[in-house]
Amino acid sequence: MNQSTLAKRISLLRIAFGIIWGIDATLKWAPAFQKSYLSQVYAAAQGQPAWLAWLFHSAESVIRLDPRFFAIATAVVESLTALGLLLGFARRAGYIAGLVFSLMVWALAEGFGGPYTAGATDIGTGIIYAVVFAALYGLDRAVGPSPWSLDAVIARRWRRWEEVSEPSAARHSEQA
Repeated sequence: MNQSTLAKRISLLRIAFGIIWGIDATLKWAPAFQKSYLSQVYAAAQGQPAWLAWLFHSAESVIRLDPRFFAIATAVVESLTALGLLLGFARRAGYIAGLVFSLMVWALAEGFGGPYTAGATDIGTGIIYAVVFAALYGLDRAVGPSPWSLDAVIARRWRRWEEVSEPSAARHSEQA
């Protein structure tokens, strides 16, 4: 398979992942999510081992200051993540930010998936999202610039944009 075909397939994977994030973001804008945000964090804290209790109590005490703000911030971050994935905008920064955000969701909202609690049946989706972001970063880095991205359009006009957008920018700049 040639590089161009592989780059297009990776772009399709990125776009499909963006659709998933778009659906998730849409659900975060629902009033029910905003009303239940604090209780979701509280629920994730239940059943955690004592050595993790400080993390959940700290997060809960900060979120308690303005739960609506944190719920809306979550919706904004997920919406921007979806747009970035769909459009292929600032992919290097977006993949890293998405990975970090996914780990935060996995840790705080999903309680690390709770695999150590009785009756646990999975490890949560946040960790899987983090792995997909890492995979997209690695795949983009291996293949090079994405043909189906806003980044490619911007980079044609402003070459330095690749430093923000392309996971592989350093390698390609050295070759040029």
